[in-house]
Amino acid sequence: MDSTAATPHTSPISPTPLVVSDQQTSALLDDTLTLLNTGLPDKAGTQATAEIGRWQAVLSASERPGLAKIAQELGQLDELLADPSAAAHDVAELLASLSAETTKVADDVGDGYAAPLTNLANLLRKAAHSLSR
Repeated sequence: MDSTAATPHTSPISPTPLVVSDQQTSALLDDTLTLLNTGLPDKAGTQATAEIGRWQAVLSASERPGLAKIAQELGQLDELLADPSAAAHDVAELLASLSAETTKVADDVGDGYAAPLTNLANLLRKAAHSLSR
């Protein structure tokens, strides 16, 4: 490439709002519960990263209160999982925090999500506990 040539610029694409149905949210919650019930995904694997990405998309599309902190912590978790030098203790702390935030959301919802979210919070807490050993 000629060093004097202008650098091509692409205009930023404005994100199209994601519309997530209750059925899709339930399916994602079921998938996550199934994943965590089989044990912790391999840190180096992409399954956990894909699941985190799915949750980030759903949470950013939601208008429910109290989800911003969870979305932020999921971003931090994604970064930790991508870092080969990340300590298990740091991941455990973040999972424990996610568990607590998920419990708060579960306490506030009443539309059929309370039980699965409570289950998710418990699985996140157990995962945090197993990593902190």
